[in-house]
Amino acid sequence: MTALLELKDIRRSYRSGDQIVDVLKGVSLKIEAGEMVAIIGASGSGKSTLMNILGCLDKPSAGTYCVAGQDVAQMSNDELAALRREHFGFIFQRYHLLPHLSANHNVEVPAVYAGMGKAERHQRASELLQRLGLGERTAYSPSQLSGGQQQRVSIARALMNGGQVILADEPTGALDSHSGKEVMGILKQLKAQGHTVVIVTHDPAIAAQAERVIEIHDGEITADRQQTRQDDVAPSLIEPAATKVQPSGWPQVIGRFREAFSMAWLAMAANKMRTALTMLGIIIGIASVVSIVVIGDAAKQMVLADIRSIGTNTMDIYPGKDFGDDDPSTARALTVDDMAALGAQPYVKDVSPAISGSMRLRFGNTDVPANVAGVSEQYFGVFGMTMSEGTTLSSEQMQAQSQVVVIDQNTLRLLFPDQKKVVGKVILIGNMPATIVGVAAEKKMMFGGGNSLRVWIPYTTMGTRLKGQSWFDQITVRIRDNYNSKEAEQQVTRLLELRHGKKDFFTFNMDTMVQAAEKTTQTLQLFLTLVAVISLIVGGIGVMNIMLVSVTERTKEIGIRMAVGARSSDVLQQFLIEAVLVCLVGGALGITLSFMIGLLVQLLLPGWTISFPPFALFSAFLCSTGIGVVFGYLPARSAARLDPIDALARE
Repeated sequence: MTALLELKDIRRSYRSGDQIVDVLKGVSLKIEAGEMVAIIGASGSGKSTLMNILGCLDKPSAGTYCVAGQDVAQMSNDELAALRREHFGFIFQRYHLLPHLSANHNVEVPAVYAGMGKAERHQRASELLQRLGLGERTAYSPSQLSGGQQQRVSIARALMNGGQVILADEPTGALDSHSGKEVMGILKQLKAQGHTVVIVTHDPAIAAQAERVIEIHDGEITADRQQTRQDDVAPSLIEPAATKVQPSGWPQVIGRFREAFSMAWLAMAANKMRTALTMLGIIIGIASVVSIVVIGDAAKQMVLADIRSIGTNTMDIYPGKDFGDDDPSTARALTVDDMAALGAQPYVKDVSPAISGSMRLRFGNTDVPANVAGVSEQYFGVFGMTMSEGTTLSSEQMQAQSQVVVIDQNTLRLLFPDQKKVVGKVILIGNMPATIVGVAAEKKMMFGGGNSLRVWIPYTTMGTRLKGQSWFDQITVRIRDNYNSKEAEQQVTRLLELRHGKKDFFTFNMDTMVQAAEKTTQTLQLFLTLVAVISLIVGGIGVMNIMLVSVTERTKEIGIRMAVGARSSDVLQQFLIEAVLVCLVGGALGITLSFMIGLLVQLLLPGWTISFPPFALFSAFLCSTGIGVVFGYLPARSAARLDPIDALARE
């Protein structure tokens, strides 16, 4: 019949500097199911190394080790983890309980990695602790339990998934005599139930309580003797081994992720200060990025609104080759016929000429300078202007060269400070009296518009009565909304070139100015965003560094988890989830901070419109997740690659 555990010529060597140290030297051993075996030897004899090989925590340098006839050398790391999880139960001298978990949660850990349901494992852990005399202390942390109580929790954890083979490393070494007797009594009960119990000890009195004693000295078995014992065994307090859990499919994957998430959250809560400091860089980075994007967008909209207030989708046509051209041969290039030809084009909505000049306005005792513009009745439609009082100029007034005027709000305030209704009043423009027919409503102009006075009269009146010219200083065209302004500009240029026989004019497209402003503001915003992203990357590097420190500090915890059956992927997943959680919580706090910054800006700058588009918020959370994954992977991989034996030995 095949032995449960069988070792053939097992050797284990370690490198110590330039030397090779042989710890086990050709150990051959069989342990049958249901035996209670004590392995005894002095410190350094190799007994703990032998136990680690028996529990699949360590691998032999040479030889063959079979569990139930299966060679463990042929198993993958995940298969070895499953073997430890479902067949072995470890009882350590130093208990190796996770300090941030309660007694009940410590017992549940092996079942978490086995995929057992939450309610089922909680019930089984409570029952095990109840039968071991800890029913009233299931919610206690390890620091609140005595040494004997902690060892009972360790025993319950070893039995959680069944514990077919119990491996006890100096189980009474850190206990007083009374607690030691209780632990040995429990181990005898387990043997009586059919568990295979292997005890590693240096105490002959403990070894004498086993039915088989194996002595090891300098890595070699020197004695293997059977003992006949007739000790009275107390009635069993331990429930028979649980049925092995073998979940599969998506429920197992989802369950493992949920439990990894829960354990990651508990680990973060146990180290609040470190977690908070880790989050700080992410909070600042996310808040910077979101605030710059949102406030930058508000600033851009303000700039563009000022530019558009001049008139969007409009085009100005000037005589000459460019601004400042004073060639008299081109000064008279734009005429009434040009205006009529432009107005007849299907892509033109409104067109207005302008004859401009600086003149003095007088009313009563007030005499002030103003900008006077001779325009057509369509001028106010070109620039989207409305009247706060009265009407705009009319085509009849153009034909009649009427002495009428539309004034702006600055002129109203200066000439008529105490009057609300001014339509019908007569002012002097130069030496020409003009009747006010309308008052233009306040309209934001580029760069604030200034405090200059502006008035508008019919271009026919301006040309004949005030300036004596029949040509225009400029013509402004408003393009229809559904027409491309670039194409319209090209067609206007072709039309006037055909009419003039040469290009004695130039155009200025307002949409070009808007697009240039948009491009400039976008470039500036992108630059500031990149600066903020750098701070976010620095925060991510901080997460990576703190997580690496966390792995170093929690090396023993990782070893414990691997000993009770955690796969490398489980450890990787948990630490990766911790990193992502830190970044997500930091991202949420960063977004909250950016909301506060936006509210402050709104209070200080009431004219600004601060909005938080869903895309920006979604991008922030996506960025947080990405940082957690990218910068958390290296520490998580470092944790997953730890050797269980080295991890357990780390203090």
